[in-house]
Amino acid sequence: MHDIRAIREDPAAFDAAMARRGMLRPSSEILAIDKVRRSKIAAAEAAQADRNTASKEVGAALAKGDDAKFERLRALVAEKKDEIARLEGEAAAEDARLRDFLLELPNVPHDDVPHGTDESENLEMHRWGEPPVFDFDPVEHFDIAGVMPGMDFETAAKLSGSRFVVLRGAVARVHRALAQMMLDIHTSENGLTETMTPVLVRDEPMVGTNQLPKFAEDSYATREGLWLIPTSEVTLTNTVRDSILDADSLPIRLTAHTQCFRSEAGAAGKDTAGMLRQHQFEKVEMVSIVHPDASEEEQKRMLRCAEGILERLGLAYRTVSLCTGDLGFGARRTYDVEVWLPGQNRYREISSVSTCGDFQSRRMNARFREGDGKPEFVHTLNGSGLAVGRTLIAVLEHGQTADGGVELPEELLPWLGGAKAITPEGLLM
Repeated sequence: MHDIRAIREDPAAFDAAMARRGMLRPSSEILAIDKVRRSKIAAAEAAQADRNTASKEVGAALAKGDDAKFERLRALVAEKKDEIARLEGEAAAEDARLRDFLLELPNVPHDDVPHGTDESENLEMHRWGEPPVFDFDPVEHFDIAGVMPGMDFETAAKLSGSRFVVLRGAVARVHRALAQMMLDIHTSENGLTETMTPVLVRDEPMVGTNQLPKFAEDSYATREGLWLIPTSEVTLTNTVRDSILDADSLPIRLTAHTQCFRSEAGAAGKDTAGMLRQHQFEKVEMVSIVHPDASEEEQKRMLRCAEGILERLGLAYRTVSLCTGDLGFGARRTYDVEVWLPGQNRYREISSVSTCGDFQSRRMNARFREGDGKPEFVHTLNGSGLAVGRTLIAVLEHGQTADGGVELPEELLPWLGGAKAITPEGLLM
């Protein structure tokens, strides 16, 4: 959420930043609401001052036996009480209106975010590895013979509908091994603290990490009013909600492996085949809560954490900086890591590493204090480290062989008990 004081002090700068998001002069409506809100607050404070003065004079009039003045002042006190209540109610309504308006506005892009309208204008930063060359036509993950016995979409459809999958045997074991590998590397080498969080949350955490109110249709809600998390960014980031942290406790670096749930309301017709876009999936998430001075370097560090997993697995990838037209709602800057998928003959996103500045912390009221100083808002960052299902897809497609088997990355073998391949029959060997 945005700082109303900053908008008030420099509306032109705010509008220029929002224009990069395709929004025209939102400050005019914001400041109009703010003006009414502040006028109501000022009027309530003036009425309170009048009431306080009249209350003091009531006693004096009574002591002097001035019944007429006493009755007039007593009526004025009652009148001002009603006026104060009305004005405070009107101010609260305008405050809620202002908050609702600000909650619907996206974050301000960082100055170095490339301008563009969609993903075609994202800026490639670098590539790592060479896409594998096959002496046969590679297929997508779900068409690999050795994968088919362990990747059952038909049974999943009977259980839950489209965009779900049942994994079995060797494929399920590789999927689990990938998640364990990611967690072990992030905790033992990258300095993140493993965290187990709920996957059901109240409204407030979803508001805090900007899934609500704007993107309610993209998530699943229960009859009891709880939300299934679309990512553990929601729970990990909100662990500091309504807190004032000691500056010495920063940075806080967390990771969690959870189920994630997305309705994909805006993705009809996209990637319907295979595991690429599912309603339920697993992700190893990274979240950092840092001092504002450290957020730039922290994003680079988190990016290397994500890229490092792919390098350990020998998976070719490229890293891009998202343009303004492709930037997520809560991000100031996002780097996407895109892994090469031989079956599609293209790079596909496997991690997004975003810095949000104080956008989320204002929504969560998450602050820190240095010494005896005034509390300040922390900066929050998040990134996939990695999407487990998409990593599985990349491993299967990179390692596919002409006979329908899959050669597995050597780096993954310790998490597979030394198994090196999936056979064309679907066995782990």
